[in-house]
Amino acid sequence: MNEFEQKLKAFMREKGIVGQHLIFSECCHSVEEAAQAAGTSPENIVKNICLVGDGRFIVAVLKGEDRVDRSAVKNILHLKKVRIASPDEILEYSGYPCGGVPSFGFEATFLVDSRVMEKDIVYSGGGSENSLMIISPEEIIKANGGLVADIRK
Repeated sequence: MNEFEQKLKAFMREKGIVGQHLIFSECCHSVEEAAQAAGTSPENIVKNICLVGDGRFIVAVLKGEDRVDRSAVKNILHLKKVRIASPDEILEYSGYPCGGVPSFGFEATFLVDSRVMEKDIVYSGGGSENSLMIISPEEIIKANGGLVADIRK
């Protein structure tokens, strides 16, 4: 277990977040890779799209097959401009590498797409490119204090 996975597990333990952490030998960076590693379909994967808007770090939590609507994010949060964060910004703001960012565990504005809430259980980033967590959308909201909204294209 690497330092990022350990940090996420410690956060879950401290905050009483219920979920199962999984570590794989294969890469889980993309939705397809994550689904294959976990032996599930892409519709059960959530991705965490990291954005920067007006100096704020924003994480859009979406189902794997969906794309973030940056205009919707901008309007919901009353921002002037929203862009995709760079890998360096992602590591700096979240403390996790691009491709392994979890749906919680760091300071950010979290927006969870309403379609994510339709699932009982989802697979989300586990802190590294080789890990995932199995967790309910309700636990994600409990952990990140996020706002549920329609943020997909």
